[in-house]
Amino acid sequence: MPNRLAGSLSPYLLQHAHNPVAWNPWDEEALARARAEQKPIFLSIGYSACHWCHVMERESFENPAVAEVLNAHFVCIKVDREERPDLDDLYMDAVQTLTGRGGWPMSVWLTPDLEPFYGGTYFPPEPRSGMPGFIPLLHRIAEVWREDRSGVVAQAGSLAAELQRQAAVEPGGDLPDTQVLDAALQQLRQGFDARWGGFGPAPKFPQQMAVELILARGSASDQAMALRTLDAMWEGGMYDHLGGGFARYSVDAQWLVPHFEKMLYDNAQLTACYLAAFQATGQARYAQVARQTLDYLLRDLRDPSGGFHSSEDADSEGEEGRFYVFTPAEVREALGEADGARFCAAFGITEQGNFEHGRSVIHRFSCPTGAVQPEDQDRTLREALRLWRDRRVRPGKDDKVLAAWNGLALSALARGFQVLGDPRYLEAARECALFLRRELWRDGHLLRVWRQGQAHTRGFLEDSAAVVEGLVDLYEAGFDPAWLRWAETLAEGMLTRFQDPAEGGFFSTEADQADLIFRQKPGFDNAIPSGNTLAARALLRLSRHLQREDLRQAAEGTLRCFAPWMQRAPRAFLGMLGALDLALREPVEVAISGDPSSPAVRALLAEVHRRHLPGRVLSVSEDQLLPLHEDRAPSEAGPFAFVCRGRICARPVTTPGDLALLLR
Repeated sequence: MPNRLAGSLSPYLLQHAHNPVAWNPWDEEALARARAEQKPIFLSIGYSACHWCHVMERESFENPAVAEVLNAHFVCIKVDREERPDLDDLYMDAVQTLTGRGGWPMSVWLTPDLEPFYGGTYFPPEPRSGMPGFIPLLHRIAEVWREDRSGVVAQAGSLAAELQRQAAVEPGGDLPDTQVLDAALQQLRQGFDARWGGFGPAPKFPQQMAVELILARGSASDQAMALRTLDAMWEGGMYDHLGGGFARYSVDAQWLVPHFEKMLYDNAQLTACYLAAFQATGQARYAQVARQTLDYLLRDLRDPSGGFHSSEDADSEGEEGRFYVFTPAEVREALGEADGARFCAAFGITEQGNFEHGRSVIHRFSCPTGAVQPEDQDRTLREALRLWRDRRVRPGKDDKVLAAWNGLALSALARGFQVLGDPRYLEAARECALFLRRELWRDGHLLRVWRQGQAHTRGFLEDSAAVVEGLVDLYEAGFDPAWLRWAETLAEGMLTRFQDPAEGGFFSTEADQADLIFRQKPGFDNAIPSGNTLAARALLRLSRHLQREDLRQAAEGTLRCFAPWMQRAPRAFLGMLGALDLALREPVEVAISGDPSSPAVRALLAEVHRRHLPGRVLSVSEDQLLPLHEDRAPSEAGPFAFVCRGRICARPVTTPGDLALLLR
């Protein structure tokens, strides 16, 4: 018999709808029951693509003996962390404070007043490898709640007060200067793995914000670190050499064996990194990786309605990575003896394998010089093997659409069109923006989640901020001012609903959200930039298009708010430091007066798009209705390009060659 999760839209929650555990969604009915029965809450938080979430479900939540204990002593609530990042952030802080580490699945026990008192991550059913068994642990927690409830409640109150103290942001004074950027670069130099690329030991994560900061601010030797990292990620097994796109992270130091789940947010941000690297170096391989990653998004993650799905699992047929790995015999079966042998030599597929059960993760690290194939042959064989692989059982997909992650995808597609010139990317970006406005914009509010025609959950700070920046990028790709106007409306709502007018910065949630023990002001940058990083960046970029001082002040107020934290721990704020770099730069503004579709304007745009110009502002218009185009009409002879740096403007130019000289 299904539990209360059966009415959910989340694929993750639906995976647990037939567990014998009497799961509830996080809603008023479940919270009221905990208060009425004075039972502690067992809160389990995870996500659809999480491998260990699947393991704990199989071992514990499908186990009738475990379910009997849970149902007898706790109100059990399951949360999809991607739908409720506010709950995930809050209770992850609790788990890390209690245990010194965190991760998913996250297991937290709360009082009926929602204050945490015990937590952890994955628990096996019985004690194993130094981990406590889940069943004995549940009995012990139930016993302590029964015999010393007042002590547990007091401990939970103290922990909640400590979490609120830790989350408090002491406002800074002045805007930090470039010294904090230099300190961050020095820390990245110290953590750089000169052999394999990346920053720090295994497991290795992409660290897109580190790469972007280095490309924008670093010296030539610093940039070599970023490029080495991008090359190693592409050559290794973290990159899907058949279908494009990147896995979540590498379990080893050399980027060989990935954790195979593929996330929309990683691939959107990595696309931007490879596009920037192509602009900075002109090396075609970076454009190729960006193109193949965008094509992966269009082929495998795009919903017919225009939005983009969240992720693909690591697992298929009950095994991690099964869809992606090969034996030489399988490659020969797919490609034939001769082509199969060539492919195995070029992509490191061996009889002994480099993964479980003698299978190999495809990679380019060990390709001998003689096995390198011409690009057209290489592409043909990869495509043939991809089509053969598609006959396998695919990993599960989380097909919900999230506003924030789609904002990141919108930026990636718009930038992809600018740099690569493929009109498919501009069309997909427009369709994504239309989807967001049509399906997730309700009565002046942006909603966060959509699936199968239904939208729900009022959006968080990161949703509005990421969509605003995506709309700015879309405007700079197609120059439809309607997208700037919607971005302006979203930004004004962000100031009204999330800003802290007293101390600066933004809360992640609106003030009237009743199911949180306190509001958080997120600053640390993790797999995606924090809500405050996204807000500062989006507002700063939008302010330069609209010449709105209040938006600029809100962005800089956010950076001032987090100044002490950035100075204490630069590595934890790399995305926000990128926003600071943007604020400290004298922006290069390029305003082209003319028809965006005319060949003359396109020739001028090509000069802008082929250069890596961090923080540049780009606008094209035939009329003078946008601030950057006031008193800047095109001439009868053709378009004018106006280039300003800070408050200094050069004379208008009309030819790509003259524009190139100004941009140098």
